[in-house]
Amino acid sequence: MNSAEIYWLWAGLGSLGLATLLAVRGVARGRLPEKPVLICLATAVALLAMAIAVRWLRLGHGPFVNLFEYVLSQLFSLGFVFTIAYWRFPALRPSAAVVLPLIWLLLGFWMLTLEPKASHLPATFENYWLWAHVAVGKIFLGMNLVAVGLAGVIMLRHAPVAARWFSTMSDDGDLDRLAWGFMMAAFIFHSLMLIAGAVWAQDAWGRYWAWDPLETSAFITWLAMGLALHARLTWRVPVWLSCVAVFVVFALAFTTFFGIPFLSETAHKGAV
Repeated sequence: MNSAEIYWLWAGLGSLGLATLLAVRGVARGRLPEKPVLICLATAVALLAMAIAVRWLRLGHGPFVNLFEYVLSQLFSLGFVFTIAYWRFPALRPSAAVVLPLIWLLLGFWMLTLEPKASHLPATFENYWLWAHVAVGKIFLGMNLVAVGLAGVIMLRHAPVAARWFSTMSDDGDLDRLAWGFMMAAFIFHSLMLIAGAVWAQDAWGRYWAWDPLETSAFITWLAMGLALHARLTWRVPVWLSCVAVFVVFALAFTTFFGIPFLSETAHKGAV
């Protein structure tokens, strides 16, 4: 990394950290500073975008080849999706105290442990379908994260230590419906991700599907989300069980996006 990349990256992480501290502190005190959190979030997203842009110009390709670039781009996209949701849906704003520590502590600190080495763009990545595949996948995971934040709030409201933190939010039923609204949108984007990925695979390697570890994990996540949505729409699922389903789907999605790439040099076998 050059000095400009380091500057923008650390500035972005600092702004995201400040947003996290403001959200947690504000919710704990019973009064979330909504506008300062939004400003810090938007600033963090813009600064991370600058870090990506500087690296992109230096290397000549987007941030989706090695693990460092992958985590950096996911940190940006998750922050971007949550910032838009935070701005547009006031009811979910206190969930920032749940979502932001996940983004900042998990991905931010993980990225700092990775080697920011230069990467080479495989020939199979030079495809417009890849852009569609990556873009809708990032939207899917971002919306899933928003739903996790709302489910986390519902669960914390019934924990003796944190119950008073979220007492001013809407009731559990409204939060649950909002969470599953995001889950339904996430399912649509996950489906588009699989379709775009299959078309890309056909152009890149001459096959639509090969059951490599990432494809298999993504398909399992899609099935789990579809089953969870079917159960939620068909039966009167208790709110606590509905929240557990959101957590399970997110755990599967997190494994797909961050577990498989961590175990492999490239996101897909044959992507060289």
